[in-house]
Amino acid sequence: MPYVEVDGRLQHYRERGTGPVALFVHGFPLDATLWLDQLTALAGRRRCIAPDLSGSGRSAPVTGEPLTMERHAADLSALLDRLEVDRVDLIGLSMGGYVALAFAERFPARLRSLALVDTRSGPDSADGKAGRDAAIERVLDGGRGALADTMLVALLGPHPTAAARARLRTMVETTPYETIVGALAGMRDRPDRTAVLGTVAVPAAVIVGADDTVTPPSEAEAMAAALPDATLHVVAGAGHLTPIEQPAAVTAALAALFDRVDA
Repeated sequence: MPYVEVDGRLQHYRERGTGPVALFVHGFPLDATLWLDQLTALAGRRRCIAPDLSGSGRSAPVTGEPLTMERHAADLSALLDRLEVDRVDLIGLSMGGYVALAFAERFPARLRSLALVDTRSGPDSADGKAGRDAAIERVLDGGRGALADTMLVALLGPHPTAAARARLRTMVETTPYETIVGALAGMRDRPDRTAVLGTVAVPAAVIVGADDTVTPPSEAEAMAAALPDATLHVVAGAGHLTPIEQPAAVTAALAALFDRVDA
């Protein structure tokens, strides 16, 4: 498995295919294996790169500090520098969408297209911030197994497959506690990036599960309307984790975006 050194730390990434680069950014508390189906299915269209964000998957562990969206965005830009890649089709799910918007704000010239998957542009509400703090205490008291139990209900649609449940549980239960705590703090403190949507000057897609209760279709519709050149894809039979619940539908939506970019 390939690694590069980013800011003095080893960052792991998965890669399939050749051609223009598509960069896939996972959510919380997940890793690059979220995108396994898309890496395989789109390898004929793109050089698909899916990094494990700092502290996640096989990337180097982190200690203590909040894992901010800005830090992750800077890491992604540094990863692209190390790989000698200029522009990318950027795809981010949930927390990965927050990172993608931070990237779009800080490195707009590096975007060829943008896909926001089961995410939102706004910040946490006061209740949401309190919920992040409570989640930190719950996971430290109850462990990752309890967190996985909660997320199996919250993140998946009403009728998930055993394979989707298994992949989610594996990702959650192998994420270090320091990463979970740092990511929760980083998401809690992220700014409102709704205004960034209007500045995205490349083709975009917004993808959301029809049964997503975390970032519901109404929020996806608002983001698609705010983006200058976006299509909206509502995926039936999926909750918050469309890439593993309905992988073919997500792949088709991304292929349609690539068609627009390549035209």
